[in-house]
Amino acid sequence: MRTARLGIILSIFALACFLFACAEMAPTVKPAAKAEKTIRIGSPFKTGHILVDAGEKFKELVEKGSGGRIAVEMQIGMKSEEEVNDLNNKGTIEMQSNGNRPLEIYAPQYFFLGAPYVLKDWDHLKRLWQGNLGKKAREQLEKNGNVIYLGIVYRGLRQTTSKKPIYTPADAYGLKLRLPKVPTWIAVWGEIGAEPVPLTLPELYPGLKEGKADASEGDLTQITSFKLNEVQTHLIMTNHMVQIGGMLINKPFFDKLSKADQDLIIKAGKEACDWASTKMIASEKGVLLELQRKGMQVVIPDADSFREKAKPAVEQLFKTTWPVTTWAEVLAQ
Repeated sequence: MRTARLGIILSIFALACFLFACAEMAPTVKPAAKAEKTIRIGSPFKTGHILVDAGEKFKELVEKGSGGRIAVEMQIGMKSEEEVNDLNNKGTIEMQSNGNRPLEIYAPQYFFLGAPYVLKDWDHLKRLWQGNLGKKAREQLEKNGNVIYLGIVYRGLRQTTSKKPIYTPADAYGLKLRLPKVPTWIAVWGEIGAEPVPLTLPELYPGLKEGKADASEGDLTQITSFKLNEVQTHLIMTNHMVQIGGMLINKPFFDKLSKADQDLIIKAGKEACDWASTKMIASEKGVLLELQRKGMQVVIPDADSFREKAKPAVEQLFKTTWPVTTWAEVLAQ
């Protein structure tokens, strides 16, 4: 009996020695670096929107590039575009991946870069943004606000959703159309004949569901990520606006960073925006098909008749609101 017990004890001792030896030979795993600072990125959009994708890509690039010293936290879908921009401008959050609100507020004379029925296509917008007019727009924005553009993201062409087919401006007459609270957009759609209903993004889905508005307009990833197919039956391909968004950082926060961290953030911002734009271009047709599979009926309207109907409002806005240039000069770029 004693011999059996002794054998068991020796076996346990041998096993313990073996496990100890294995632990000694195992490679040491270094703990992840503790973040020295956190960058919070606010976005009014939800998972599935291209501007949220851009923020996630930025997070990946910065956390990897800093070796974990900088953490990036996404805060999405809880605030309106206006609220997100205000928080970023005040420095309450360090960054935003947002629509055109910063350009509208801090460089209003250049907001033709984000208005319906003004520009031709994405390439046209890029030429303007990279040229003299875009440079002046960014200078005015930085002068009037506390934010800096790291880059812009192509969000696709803006389309219209409705509970009925729309082929001509006559079909849109008196239509209760949800719009963001943007006076220039309201002016253009009012000229076309719609009845604008200004609602923020958090109010978009419930506003359509409850009948406050009968129609909306927006880029395709806005339509999908807010599940508008559940409250709208028709997708009208008005192609009325080349939609961009931007990734911006609070200037006082950025100025306090080391030169190395500033370079990292600038590089990551540009890469994330370029990556998201490329993704949007490649996936735009797929998003359209997804909406069709979910039951939305696609309507091809007489787009030229809408553009012609909007023309007086656009011409007037260049005279009163965007006097830094002319529509002819913009179209010539």
